[in-house]
Amino acid sequence: MFINALSNAVVFNQAHPLEISNYINNHIGHHTLVYESVKNCNYYPSQLKHRNFAELGLSSIRYGSEVKIHCADLNDVYHFQVVTHGQCCWQFEEESLLLKPGQALMMNPHENMDISYSADCEKVIVKVPQIFIDDLCLEQNRDIPSSGVLFERKVIELNKSLGFLSLIDAILHEANDSEIDFLQLQSPYRNLLIRKLFQQFDNNTQNSQDPELSDRCFTTLLQYINSNIKQDIGIEELANVAHISVRTVYNLFAKHYHNTPKAFIKQTKLKHLRKEIALNSDIRNVTQIALDYGFMHLGRFSSDYKKMFSELPSETLKRR
Repeated sequence: MFINALSNAVVFNQAHPLEISNYINNHIGHHTLVYESVKNCNYYPSQLKHRNFAELGLSSIRYGSEVKIHCADLNDVYHFQVVTHGQCCWQFEEESLLLKPGQALMMNPHENMDISYSADCEKVIVKVPQIFIDDLCLEQNRDIPSSGVLFERKVIELNKSLGFLSLIDAILHEANDSEIDFLQLQSPYRNLLIRKLFQQFDNNTQNSQDPELSDRCFTTLLQYINSNIKQDIGIEELANVAHISVRTVYNLFAKHYHNTPKAFIKQTKLKHLRKEIALNSDIRNVTQIALDYGFMHLGRFSSDYKKMFSELPSETLKRR
């Protein structure tokens, strides 16, 4: 399964398990490593491969000895883990799950568990940032509980879902291809993977009873921005106005305008300002109106204005 996956992304080969553990802590997920059988060995058939692809973390891990991992917090990321060799046991507070080759599960953020590897265990791990999970919920009008999205603790057989298995294999091989460096070429793989995860694992989200809820929230945000366009509008302020989270504010602007709230507010200020210069005959001074709209750095203001409208604000005033 996943033959030669990430073969061009080897970070460690025959390294001490602690070296692998330290790298994992910095790039994949926080944990504490407990090991016994390797203390007096000088040879470690261990290996770690790691590569970022489509803003996902892709890893293949083999410690080369029996080790136990204590994992207390994944820090706002999800792990999709597949056992490819040997076996691995997840011990939760109330249950344990033993996975063998071809079996996989989802790990949620902020879960406490102990993970025991057999000496020949090898796993593939896909690290998925929480923001992409939330984005799909927003796109599909799913209600996100206050506890966040939690996937069912269930073992799946990848051989019974050949389409999903082929997708993971394709992602691992594409990540090996140095020619695919552009995010716009990579992101469709990520989006499809996340949709497949929602199909494979039950979770605590549900479709919103009002499919227009996100659109109504966004309309509220736009109305507030336009009504207070000369003010310094913060992201938390917008979240409070619409009674949503800061992350949802970002998600809404990404969904509707493919932009950040901050960039959208600046562009909207510039549009209002330009309209006022063009139509208000009382305006004689570009500097004063720029300050009225909160543009304190006049050189940067002129540069942004010209980039957006292909002319300087003074030229707009002169044309009027």
